[in-house]
Amino acid sequence: MPELPDLTIVSEAFHAALAGRSVTRAAAPAPLAVRGTPAELQALVGQRLARIAQRGKFLLLDFDPDRVVVNPMLTGRFQLARPGAPLPSKTAFVLAFGPRDSAPSATAEWTRGAAWMPANSEAAEVRYRDPTQMGKVYLLPAGAERPVPGLTDEEPGPDADDPALTLEEWRSRIRRHPGELKNLLRNQSFVAGIGNAYSDEILHAARLLPFRKRASLAPEEVDELYRAAGVTLANAIDVLRARVPPTFEQQVRDFLAVHNKGGTACPRCGTRISEVKAGGFITSYCRGCQR
Repeated sequence: MPELPDLTIVSEAFHAALAGRSVTRAAAPAPLAVRGTPAELQALVGQRLARIAQRGKFLLLDFDPDRVVVNPMLTGRFQLARPGAPLPSKTAFVLAFGPRDSAPSATAEWTRGAAWMPANSEAAEVRYRDPTQMGKVYLLPAGAERPVPGLTDEEPGPDADDPALTLEEWRSRIRRHPGELKNLLRNQSFVAGIGNAYSDEILHAARLLPFRKRASLAPEEVDELYRAAGVTLANAIDVLRARVPPTFEQQVRDFLAVHNKGGTACPRCGTRISEVKAGGFITSYCRGCQR
């Protein structure tokens, strides 16, 4: 499942590569994944891409004047390719872009001069692949009232790495959400962008068990959870910036400390990592150093 660090990399890279280009072709090889009409899809042709951004677990593509929002859910992945490159199996949505006069002025520093960056004079494509078609591509024509589930005014909460999410704001928000800590971190109305994998990592960094109740936390543990979330996500983004490009469709998780590593030694204390699976989701944690 793409989470905030994965989508941060995709949004930064694709914005740098594609902003300022106009759509030359729009296709939906797997139309069940697309929420919108064929006419709305074809209306994207000729529109200029102004911005690509990440919000929670969503990728936002802002055109002039329409918008496309992608929620990749469990199995959705994104590819940046040159026209004519083989189309991945189970590709659901394709946008082809023409040349542009210049790159956008505001881009992530790590993308500048990257070898995978298409030249301004070259064409490029974005492919969205989703083997299960659980994810969805929402076409949002300008002026249309079409809500995107999970992206309404009431939800999600602030992104987990939003600078505006201060410690005071974290303390205030966490008081409104009872229940187990892993479910709390995955609750997009609390903070947005954290899923199954990074909730395990954050809790391990904070030395907190995933099944503890929020009400059991001491004030210093609430603060440590905030710190662990910021450090864990920032470190993951740094790793992914170095390791993901140019294969943006690949999910890199082998550097994680505990998630999906049941039976191996905890990198902090050496205790064998425990793992449980419920509802199709794995929870990994250390009984030795998480309390």
